[in-house]
Amino acid sequence: MLITREQLEAIEERTLAPYALQSRASKGRQHPEDEPEFRTAFQRDRDRILHTTAFRRLEYKTQVFVNFEGDYYRTRLTHTLEVTQIGRSLARAFGANEDLVEAICLGHDLGHPPFGHSGEAILNKLMAGHGGFDHNRQSLRIVTQLEARYPDWPGLNLTYELREGIVKHETEYDLSDSAAEGFDPDLRAGLEAQIANIADELAYNAHDLDDGLRSGLLVPRQLDALGIWQMLKESIGWDGRQFTEQVRHRMIRRMLGIEINDVIEATGAVLARLQPESPEAIQRLSHNVVQHSDEIKRSNAELKAFLYNEMYRHHRVARMAVKAERFITQIFETYVAEPGQLPPSVQRAIDERGLYRAVTDYIAGMTDRYALQEWQKLFDPFTRT
Repeated sequence: MLITREQLEAIEERTLAPYALQSRASKGRQHPEDEPEFRTAFQRDRDRILHTTAFRRLEYKTQVFVNFEGDYYRTRLTHTLEVTQIGRSLARAFGANEDLVEAICLGHDLGHPPFGHSGEAILNKLMAGHGGFDHNRQSLRIVTQLEARYPDWPGLNLTYELREGIVKHETEYDLSDSAAEGFDPDLRAGLEAQIANIADELAYNAHDLDDGLRSGLLVPRQLDALGIWQMLKESIGWDGRQFTEQVRHRMIRRMLGIEINDVIEATGAVLARLQPESPEAIQRLSHNVVQHSDEIKRSNAELKAFLYNEMYRHHRVARMAVKAERFITQIFETYVAEPGQLPPSVQRAIDERGLYRAVTDYIAGMTDRYALQEWQKLFDPFTRT
C-alpha cells in the first residue's frame, strides 16, 4: 500500500488538533514549485534542512565545550537532535504538527557561529553599526539566501510556517526581539514554534547540567541548595553518597521526564481553558500557551542562575571564551583590512552583501576546528596557507 501526500494531508486533518498547523493550509513557498507525491510540505522542509551544509557543520560547533575537549560532550548537532526528540514528544501530546515541529527544531541553530554563545556575542559586537549579528536571523539567511542548491532560486525555498518558526525562535539566551521583515510582528510564534522553543530550553538545561557533572566543572554537593536537585534525589531515591555514572544518567533522565510532563500538564490546562479553534487564535494571544507550571518555572530560573555562575563562568569555560573572542576578532579584522585573503567565492559575495556582511557570513559558517585552522594560516608563520 502506498500513502500519497494527499492521504497524509487527510490524516493530518483527521488527527491533529484544530489549533495545529496543517501542511495543506500552508501559506506556501517564496518560489512556486510542485509538492512531492509522497511527502507533505513540512516533511520536505525537514528533509531539505537535513541535507544542508550548515546542518552538517553543527557537528563541530560548540554547545558549551569545544569539540576537541572530549568526544562525549554535546555539540550543536547533538543538542539539535535532542531538542528535536523532545519537540516531537511534546507535539504528539498536544496534537500539534510533529513534522513542522521537527523541521523547526532541526533548523533553529543553523545560524550559530563557532564557539557557541560567545561567538555570537563577539560577532554582534564586531558588526555594531553594520546590522549586528543574531543567530536567528542568520538561520533565516542560511535557508533563504546562503545555501545554494537550486538553479532557480537562492536558499531552500521552505514554507512560510517553517521560516516564521525559525525567525521567531526565542529563549532568554537569544539576543534579538525576533522581528523580521515579511513576518507579522503582531503575531507571536505559533504552537509548533513555541514547542520548539521550550524543547530547546529543556534540552540545554538538562544536558548542560549533565555535561558539567561529567566534566567535573560541577560536583553534586554544589547542587544541594537547588530545589530541582533535591526533587531529583528524592525521585530516584539517591542517598547523596556515591555519585556514579549510572546515578548521573538516572538524574538527568528523571529531570527530563519531570520537565516534559510538567509542560504537558501545564500547557494542557491552558489549552483546555482557552479552547483555541485555529492556529491564528494561539498566535493572537498576549502570552505563550506552551509553558511550565509556576513551581517548575521557579526551579528552572534557580538552575539557570546556578549554571550561569558556576558553569558558564567557570574559569575553564571563560578561558575558551576569551580565546574565542581573540580568534574571531583577529580573523574578522584581518579579512576586513585585506579582503584579498578571503576565498574567491566570498570575495564575489562582497558586491552583493557588502564587505562586513560577507565576512561575517563566512566566519559564522565556520566550525570551531576550521576557525582555529584559519587563524593559524593567517597568523602562524610556520603554518602553510
